Amino acid sequence: MHKKIAVLALITLSGAGSALAQDSSTGQDVTVAAQAQQTTDAARRSLELSSSAQNLSAGYGNWRDVTLRGTYGTGPHVLQGELSAQHRFNKDGAFVGISDTYTFDEDWYGSLAVGAGDGAFYLPRYRVDATLYRKLLADRRLVGSVGVGYYSAPDGHTDRSVSLGLAYYFDSPWIAEGGVRVNSSDPGGIRTQQQFVALTYSRSKQDQVSARYGWGGEGYLSVAANTQLVNFRSNEASLTWRHWVNPSSGVLVGVNRYSNPLYRRTGITVGLFHDF
Repeated sequence: MHKKIAVLALITLSGAGSALAQDSSTGQDVTVAAQAQQTTDAARRSLELSSSAQNLSAGYGNWRDVTLRGTYGTGPHVLQGELSAQHRFNKDGAFVGISDTYTFDEDWYGSLAVGAGDGAFYLPRYRVDATLYRKLLADRRLVGSVGVGYYSAPDGHTDRSVSLGLAYYFDSPWIAEGGVRVNSSDPGGIRTQQQFVALTYSRSKQDQVSARYGWGGEGYLSVAANTQLVNFRSNEASLTWRHWVNPSSGVLVGVNRYSNPLYRRTGITVGLFHDF
């Protein structure tokens, strides 16, 4: 179990293209536990290619994303890279990121992720995220985490965040999660808080279904080069299904719905993955 759980921290990179306190998700919401559960000892080297289409209300233009992710495990390290080409708010952009998840011992592991955009206003100029994980209880079924993050935007605003999370592994196939993130945005010293809950059903190398709901405050949202929505509330729900067509390969389908005071966003993500 411990090698599976060590991959939990890879979600730090999987969300690295999503700005803290900004609506930048692709609709491919993979929960932390789902990310770990899909990765076995034999699948520490994998590739995933996905495409997302999002429809926005209020005339903000539709989104399109194509993302390639790769994972390579060696010894106590699990490296992951991400390259994403995006079209959002009627502007093209690209994001690149890399992370390393390191297992210290049977109880402790952590991750460090860095990423950068190409200058598009909705992507980070750069961001850094670090998370430390601890397995709890005698059977190590409960995993606690604490993380910190820093986000620098092209428009000059910055986000600093602290997050706490818990994931509990019931007897197969259920995993329950919850977490909270407190964020401070400048200029203005804007304090916001976001929460999420998630439930995953997972049968190894067969099917995995993850449902997630998040809600709370956001500090800054850039909708144009010089236009931001500041200090507002939003919520997002998503459902993701992964299906293995053979022991090494499979398909994924995800749907999501996000809303804030300016617009509603709904979308679908489809993709392929292969374990080497």
